[in-house]
Amino acid sequence: MTDIATHRWAASDGVELAFHETGAGRAVILLHGLFSDANMNWIKFGHAERIAAQGLRVIMPDLRAHGSSGRPHGAEHYPRGVLARDLRELVAHLDLADFDLGGFSLGARTTVEAVGEGLKPSKAILGGAGLEGLRNWQRRKTFFLEAIAGFDTLPRGDPHWLSIQFMKSQKIDRTAAALLLESFEDAFEGWLSAFTMPILVVCGSEDDDNGSAEELAVAIPSAVFVEVPGTHMSSVTKPEFGQAIADFLTEG
Repeated sequence: MTDIATHRWAASDGVELAFHETGAGRAVILLHGLFSDANMNWIKFGHAERIAAQGLRVIMPDLRAHGSSGRPHGAEHYPRGVLARDLRELVAHLDLADFDLGGFSLGARTTVEAVGEGLKPSKAILGGAGLEGLRNWQRRKTFFLEAIAGFDTLPRGDPHWLSIQFMKSQKIDRTAAALLLESFEDAFEGWLSAFTMPILVVCGSEDDDNGSAEELAVAIPSAVFVEVPGTHMSSVTKPEFGQAIADFLTEG
């Protein structure tokens, strides 16, 4: 396993956030999915090591209310668009002028928001994301808020049960998670017009949790679509997922 360094920094509202990095060279920032963290999505299954081996500096934040980052309970720490704001501040904190950017699921949605609002990576990766999911995050948000509300009462077999088990395994702070979920809104379609750089849309063959990834790739003229094995939960654990990103970032 490649050495992973962990760093901490303070966002503009004073919340301490963490990011992990490995490798050296051109920077790529990778954002994890909801209720996960950098270790689960990027480190544990070898993706960061695989990408860093291609001569890249892999930077992996733990999003606010996740992983090793702060989990404040005040609503003032979760304004609309806070994750994209944290990302912009991290780019400024690291003084990155030329970098690539991507994410999985919520990380992809955050990438879309940040680029749509002016962040300019040279290449972008949207993993586990579909066009309908970006249009309708309100539906996903409601589902997860219901899971948090029924955390201790919903039985095995309930549609929310697997999400609850994952939250338990990740030791999610439910108060912070609910506040963060309330900060999400549906993606503005206009955000996609900012994606003029090369884009990789990568998604599992059995993953339609966030709508059609192929439809998303068609909606972005500069995008290429790569299908990897797995569902929404399993695709991000497959070596093909990290390899697709490594290949995309180093081609051309």
